Amino acid sequence: MNRVKYICSTTLRMLLLVAAVSVLSFVLVSASPVDPLTAYVGAESTMSQEAKAEIAEHWGLNDPPVQRFLTWAGNTLHGDLGTSITYNLPVGTVIFSRVWYSLALILAAWVLSGLLGFLAGIAAALYKGRLLDKGIKTFCLVLQSAPVFWFGLLMLTVFSVLLGWFPLGQAAPVDKLAEDVTLGDRLYHMVLPAITLSILGISKITLYTRQKLIEIMNSDYFLFAKARGESTKQLILRHGLRNISLPAITLQFASFSELFGGIALAETVFSYPGLGSAITAAALSGDAPLLIGIAMFSAIFVFVGNFIANVLYSIVDPRLKEGGYRA
Repeated sequence: MNRVKYICSTTLRMLLLVAAVSVLSFVLVSASPVDPLTAYVGAESTMSQEAKAEIAEHWGLNDPPVQRFLTWAGNTLHGDLGTSITYNLPVGTVIFSRVWYSLALILAAWVLSGLLGFLAGIAAALYKGRLLDKGIKTFCLVLQSAPVFWFGLLMLTVFSVLLGWFPLGQAAPVDKLAEDVTLGDRLYHMVLPAITLSILGISKITLYTRQKLIEIMNSDYFLFAKARGESTKQLILRHGLRNISLPAITLQFASFSELFGGIALAETVFSYPGLGSAITAAALSGDAPLLIGIAMFSAIFVFVGNFIANVLYSIVDPRLKEGGYRA
């Protein structure tokens, strides 16, 4: 019974979150100085006023904002997210065609930042005060202060322009047909964007893991185990990993929102055809249906990520139950 109650309450919270995100997104788009009609026809367009009026009528731009939102909300409840002004395609089609690129990029960056950050944090704690620890901390502080777009441009300049090791952008070779593109081609084109996006999480997880492990290494039970003759490997595996895993999991799953925030810049720099580049294009054209649709998807994605983190708590530490309920 408690499990059913937990699932129902979680679903309700997710629906309320999606509703709040959709309302807030529409308000922000409506308050934007970007005129969708001007962006659609072009600022230098010589189109007649009658033709512009017909276009505005077609997209419902003449309706009051509240009416436009209620119309959109009613259609959404029936599974229709509207039509993108930017791409002249259903919003669901645009999201579905691009989401796989973004999910692959986010997953690669998330795993990379988590593994490297966790291992680097452990290494820094074990060699506290030494050259390795100082080097890792300095590297993390530099990455933490580096903007994503600046780091992406630097990666392009060094590894694509100067060294020629990686392509300049896109998700696949431009001289190949879609059916001829291999998995290796896609992974090859994803290396630089994934590394660029991963800088959002590496520094934070490294510094947090380092500090947490240092606290554990100074605890009484850790010192007692060390006095009994346990090796460093045994100490870390038996007494360190479990205690630093829960905070690391929490921090890593919380980074989903940061990854979605940085993906627009990363994909724009590398011309990567994911949701991030679609967000940029939609924002520049005042494409409310597409912006709201992507915002709703990102909210669901982040919510599900946090839910998975709660479930993993009970796996890492059986004393905890997902969401705090008792089975």
